[in-house]
Amino acid sequence: MRGWGAFDLGGTRVAPGDSADIRLQVSESYTAEAVAIPVTVVRGARPGPTLYLTASIHGDELNGVGIVRDLLNDAPFAELAGTLVAVPVANVPAFLNQDRRLPDRRDLNRSFPGSPRGSLTSRLAHALFTEVVAKSDFGIDLHTAGGDRSNYPHVRVDANDPPSLDLARAFGCPLLVHGVGPDRSLRRAARAAGVPTIVYEAGSPRRLERPFIEVGKRGVLNVMRHLGMLPGEPQPPPVLVEVREAQWLRARAGGILDLRAELGQPLRRGADVSVNSSPFGRERNVLRAPHAGVVLGLTRLPLVHPGDAICHLARFSTADLAAWRELWERGAVRFA
Repeated sequence: MRGWGAFDLGGTRVAPGDSADIRLQVSESYTAEAVAIPVTVVRGARPGPTLYLTASIHGDELNGVGIVRDLLNDAPFAELAGTLVAVPVANVPAFLNQDRRLPDRRDLNRSFPGSPRGSLTSRLAHALFTEVVAKSDFGIDLHTAGGDRSNYPHVRVDANDPPSLDLARAFGCPLLVHGVGPDRSLRRAARAAGVPTIVYEAGSPRRLERPFIEVGKRGVLNVMRHLGMLPGEPQPPPVLVEVREAQWLRARAGGILDLRAELGQPLRRGADVSVNSSPFGRERNVLRAPHAGVVLGLTRLPLVHPGDAICHLARFSTADLAAWRELWERGAVRFA
């Protein structure tokens, strides 16, 4: 836990028990107007850890915006210990364009820790990293799937890092997916800097999807309870499966797609995932699960080329799949 006292972000000091909405200037537009990141700092009256939340690192990913907005409006912060640093729109230029990338066509989540003298993307990454991540003890980065895909709610974590794994388990998602994260991603750079960080993935871009927002909001509150920032204990999920292996199943032929699987569905080896056919409907290609598992992600486009990603399938053991199937049939692990 960092030293307790006044907390400074972008030149604004926030005392214990206070809160502040801050606009962190990072650049300028073509018309010389300030490009600023909105940040809300909420401080408890009692000492505790500092947790950061980032949403919309990719500008078209909106579910995290909904999570942060709901938390700031509804969470019981009167009993808060420590500091919450909430960034509802981390990538303002891309958010305004409803684009995954910035105007310089770089990916912010491949640019950390950034540089104060680099490109627009690098400067934005540097501001977020130095003013938000480096001043925190823990972090949660909120994402959705990219492109025309959707993700089943899950947490991504470096399971070989015990503090990060503790956060991921406390979050309360039924699925944890192991991975160190892409090079220069926020999660990986934060972890290298000694700030354990997890990623919540759920839903599709350019949408506010209430079921996935509710899961994420509950997860953040669970983490805050786990860290002692809020009273009470985390709410456990109906099942917790830690996934070490997942693969994308790809179309073998072009055509019009008929999906036979849904997010979170348990599949036996050989189960139909999709059928795609020519416009005449007579040439059919069936994609089948190569192993038992659960559907982690799906395309939402009904038209495919050969090689297009159709289904992200998480590998499950026989015992885990049987337990998941029982919960699936009861509706306990369905969120849509």
